[in-house]
Amino acid sequence: MSTDERTRSLLASGIVVGPLYLALGVGQGLLREGFDFRRHALSHLANGPYGWVQSANFIVSGLMVIAAAVGIARAGGREFRWPSRLLGAYGTAVFLAGFFRADPVPGFPPGTPETAASAMTTRGLLHFAVGGLGFVALAICCLLAARAFGRRGQSTAASLSAAAGIVVVAGFFGPAYLPSMSAALVALWIGVVAGWIWLTVTSAHFYRTATIVR
Repeated sequence: MSTDERTRSLLASGIVVGPLYLALGVGQGLLREGFDFRRHALSHLANGPYGWVQSANFIVSGLMVIAAAVGIARAGGREFRWPSRLLGAYGTAVFLAGFFRADPVPGFPPGTPETAASAMTTRGLLHFAVGGLGFVALAICCLLAARAFGRRGQSTAASLSAAAGIVVVAGFFGPAYLPSMSAALVALWIGVVAGWIWLTVTSAHFYRTATIVR
């Protein structure tokens, strides 16, 4: 396998990881008893009898994001050194989220009392902390990628990256200022999906431009 073939293999991880993560998460949400998309985030699926599925989803997705970061570093060159490092930091955060489960919340898993939301365990705090750091890293990654694309004269990619960075940070931190749980979860979903879309599109961009030497 040539160097470019290895790079494209790494970038392929970035293309598929977002759809794979979301499909597995949404599938669990539809099948798991008591889960309500209006009240619960995908992170909460790590609780209960089948919580290991979501934990594995985090771990595998994190490793795939790290692989994509290496691919972008190879394909993007010096200008994408910092964006790729920050993307790797985001992948590490996703990976660690698989070990630090979010706390149970009222209604999920079934039987969790309403008082469950009044206290946060150390494990739950660590989940929130690595998630916050990960989203910040991803947002800055997108903004630095926008600058790098702009320097190359790729205005469409630059605009997409800038927009993604703004939406990601707003989606994670904006819910603290929203009046209802449903609105907060919608904002979080928008931020999460925007980040995955950016990674898919950016990985696909570099995948197409990588030259295969046979």
